[in-house]
Amino acid sequence: MFGRLLTFAGGIAVAALVVPDLASSYLSRPDAPDTGKAAANRAIPASTAKYASGRTIVLQADRSGHFFGDFRINGRTQSGLVDTGASTIAINVSTARRLGLSTGTLSFDVRVGTANGEVEAARAKLNRVEIGGISLRDVDALVLPDKSLSGMLVGMSFLRRLSSYRVEDGAMHLVR
Repeated sequence: MFGRLLTFAGGIAVAALVVPDLASSYLSRPDAPDTGKAAANRAIPASTAKYASGRTIVLQADRSGHFFGDFRINGRTQSGLVDTGASTIAINVSTARRLGLSTGTLSFDVRVGTANGEVEAARAKLNRVEIGGISLRDVDALVLPDKSLSGMLVGMSFLRRLSSYRVEDGAMHLVR
């Protein structure tokens, strides 16, 4: 059990070191006039997401080679960066509140390393995570302080429950 926790925390630490700057630079790019909360919730351009069928979605890479998608979390839409190197879905406290999680009851007892140093994160369970025709229930997530993460990171707690995912010709294919 302790070994799994260390592996999990290590994966989050690695992702947390890379993602804040990556997500921040994407969300504040010059061609995006709306930054901050509005940018985190805006719809991605139609050209970056194509729904191939009810159980498959294809995300086109953006200009930086990253895969963003509009996910419905607990019935609310949130843009997220898909990252196969992240152990779990990671969200900040503000996003958790927007998604309907009661942040006052969260226990921030998981230590993770971020670009801003070590922080305490809280385990959470997302009732439903959807993108296109793909829908998963009871998906594990971590909630981090707002300063540690600027957007939502969609990691392996979502991806490993798919039947497959792959990157091919500049597109990420998610298959339920």
